[in-house]
Amino acid sequence: AKTLMTQIPLPQTTPLTQDEINGILWRACDTFRGTVDPAEYKNYILVMLFVKYISDVWRDHYDALLARYNGDEARAQRMMRHEKFILPEGCDFQHLYEQRNAPNLGEIINKALEAIETANKDKLEGVFRNIDFNSEAALGRARERNERLRNLLNDFSNPRLDLRPSNLGQGDPASGRDVIGDAYEYLIGRFAAGAGKKAGEFYTPPEVSTLLARLLAPQPGERLCDPAMGSGSLAIKCVKQIAANDPQRANDYSLSGQESNGSTWALAKMNMFLHDINADVQWGDTLKYPTLLEGDVLRRYNVVVANPPFSLDKWGAEGAEKDRFNRFWRGVPPKSVGDYAFITHMIEVTFPDPHENGRVGVIVPHGVLFRGGAEGAIRQSLIEENLLDAVIGLPPNLFYGTGIPAAILIFKRQRPDRRVVFIDASREFEAGTPQNRLRPEDIARIVATYQAREAVDRYAYVADFDEIAENDFNLNIPRYVDTFEPEPDVDMAAVAAEIAALDAELAGVEAEMAGYLQTLDLE
Repeated sequence: AKTLMTQIPLPQTTPLTQDEINGILWRACDTFRGTVDPAEYKNYILVMLFVKYISDVWRDHYDALLARYNGDEARAQRMMRHEKFILPEGCDFQHLYEQRNAPNLGEIINKALEAIETANKDKLEGVFRNIDFNSEAALGRARERNERLRNLLNDFSNPRLDLRPSNLGQGDPASGRDVIGDAYEYLIGRFAAGAGKKAGEFYTPPEVSTLLARLLAPQPGERLCDPAMGSGSLAIKCVKQIAANDPQRANDYSLSGQESNGSTWALAKMNMFLHDINADVQWGDTLKYPTLLEGDVLRRYNVVVANPPFSLDKWGAEGAEKDRFNRFWRGVPPKSVGDYAFITHMIEVTFPDPHENGRVGVIVPHGVLFRGGAEGAIRQSLIEENLLDAVIGLPPNLFYGTGIPAAILIFKRQRPDRRVVFIDASREFEAGTPQNRLRPEDIARIVATYQAREAVDRYAYVADFDEIAENDFNLNIPRYVDTFEPEPDVDMAAVAAEIAALDAELAGVEAEMAGYLQTLDLE
């Protein structure tokens, strides 16, 4: 495929800051704000950011090759065929911008996306199938639609929005990818803040993702999985944690994920691409139709992490007893509450050999800790198998779309003993509107307490198996962590003296008032 780009000089600019990029992108949303549902327009903004970025990267690499080969365009074009992705001729952002006044602008953009996807099937197949820039239902009739798309292209043509790696990271492509990947995450977060309940379907707050990644501490050479991937932000934090643990082996990992919502799956694929993360991200329902397989069996992992939808109704209980992978052998969770279905699946896809150190980190509503019936039986089984490692209560109102407090459960195949760490971190956070957030010091304390596995007054408790069994395997945190703060002792003698002094003062004031009244002949 031809891969020539429009030869329009790009302005020389000072390097962009992350805040400046974020601000330009958020202002671009004004094109749709108030006229298109945020749940819809986020996809148009994020896709256009994706196109602008890959266009600028392509141009940056092409210009570098031209300089290397003294302006030999034919040689530079041949070398561009070896790039990690291909940008077909006429599909770059500049070409789209030049056609911004075309009467069929939506159709032009759709065709460019289709060509980009076809040229990069291994990374992008199916990513743009759920986005239609020519949709009358989403973007209005032809005149309105063309105006909105023209405004969108104008917004992204801002000369300061120069996303070339040489401009973003002073010549370091990896740095550039971080900047644009973080901008993508910023937009997803802002969309989540305005999307209400729907936000929980695609976004985990970054502080919570960081906490989970640090608790699970993924290591180089390990397999990672997020079976309820959303837009991929949690999985990306885990990959970054590997780099933090061992920068020399930052790319030594395997990442897989599955997401049931088609639009959100596309966001995850683009998110991985922008962060330069190789990942096998499948589209489908993890509970009903798991697709991450090796042959006819479930693929196994060292680290499985997820923020699944809370208490999912109609998750597939009717087919669970005959599940071909026998995931629900401990029992079938209630059909209207799918929390333990996700937990069970996550545990079943960890390596069973303790030497592989399989571990699970999952965000759950507090009902998971104490509900009875089938859920109680499954919970008891997991504890008796010595899989549960920690229960961590989080502050309220951390998550988009729900104000209820949540908890993190950590399960491990390789455990030093049969004790479980309980942490009540619900009172330490930064209050905010609309969401509260965990501060770095809050995250650090949770992680340090989990690793130390020691009791901390009014914060953490380490319970042995017998104590949990005596509580009928109820994991409600207040049963283990006593957060009661006694009232300070009252010095009754001092209080009595203070009352006497006040009485004397009052008597003096009353006598003084009586004198004034007598003088005024008002008594």
